[in-house]
Amino acid sequence: MPVRRTFLAAIAALVSGNSAAACGSFEEPCEVALGTYVVATPETPGPHPAVLFLHGYAAGGYVALSIGEPILARGYAVIGPRGLDDENGLASWNLPPRDPEGRDEAAFLRQVIEDAENFHGVDPAQVILAGHSFGGALTSYLACEDPDFARAYAPLAGSFRRPHPPLDACAGPVSLLHTHGWADERVPIEGRSVRDGAFVQGDVFYAMQIWREVNRCTGLKPDSIEVEDIYLRRSWKTCAGGPIEIALHSGGHEIPAGWADMVLDWYEALP
Repeated sequence: MPVRRTFLAAIAALVSGNSAAACGSFEEPCEVALGTYVVATPETPGPHPAVLFLHGYAAGGYVALSIGEPILARGYAVIGPRGLDDENGLASWNLPPRDPEGRDEAAFLRQVIEDAENFHGVDPAQVILAGHSFGGALTSYLACEDPDFARAYAPLAGSFRRPHPPLDACAGPVSLLHTHGWADERVPIEGRSVRDGAFVQGDVFYAMQIWREVNRCTGLKPDSIEVEDIYLRRSWKTCAGGPIEIALHSGGHEIPAGWADMVLDWYEALP
């Protein structure tokens, strides 16, 4: 791992009891073996719970910092890993069907969490994995493949691709809150064909059926349906595994107002 801190900076971190790493900004991201990330931490001493936020296609880790103010205000760190450049030079993630020569995204994100624990006071047992668009899709796949990767999952405007994972393919139950815009045309709730059929986005409602099966929820009907601010929230809480929820709003493909606080309220209410 590259040397990124001077001896004096390391001493300052020990004396203050808080992370004083020299990296983490947009201008100077932190480096791990498989990539880079940006990070911001609260002023209070750690260890901090954290939101690990995966950006959408062609964006970057700075997106996490742009939505970080309400997260930091509640005592959480915010971490923004960066996808690798694709053939068009745009930051992307290695999604199914995965390029076997591409990056192992799960391994990369584990390196990010470990580095953030060592140098930024992040509690690895209290990580919410979230993501927007392509990042939301990767969030969904990691939740399916490795339920213990994070404490909870919050995909936003992104889910599985077609063919959807079989109902029995996911490794175990998760706590998951999916958020989606009713008017999203880039990633419609029903999905669409992209790049002349290079891949086909999945159906978000079918993804929720998958999660109900994985979490062994009783019945198709939500346990609660609530309107809160701009969100219509449908929750399944009577599940052998963790609770799952979908929050719909009338907007499009953006990160909607109040999303971060909604996710943290939901997370803090988990059993």
